[in-house]
Amino acid sequence: MPRIAGIDLPEKKKILFALQYIHGIGPKFAADILKKAGIDPDRRAHQLDDRELSTISTLIDQNYVVEGALRRQVQQDIQRLKETKSYRGERHRKGLPARGQRTRSNARTRKGKKKTVAGKKGVKG
Repeated sequence: MPRIAGIDLPEKKKILFALQYIHGIGPKFAADILKKAGIDPDRRAHQLDDRELSTISTLIDQNYVVEGALRRQVQQDIQRLKETKSYRGERHRKGLPARGQRTRSNARTRKGKKKTVAGKKGVKG
């Protein structure tokens, strides 16, 4: 099983899609890496030899922040927003959407399960 940046890549998939299993590498970066390495994107991951895998691995290490380092960087950015008490930081702290989405309806992913609030029932009089 090919291994790049500490991640086992799926063998049967084309290398263009297999690279996208690495956190921080999407379609564009995967295509750029393969172009720089001179590898055909239609080849399967198990067809690559050790030299090609090491070339890809070197390119990723030199040019991209991936996996643990990227996750750590994102967490530090969010923590900085919280500490500076910015609007976005407060939204992160409260567990609400931070990018201007509506919360009157939807936003259940960020807000969690519904919490029913006792409201006024029709009061007569």
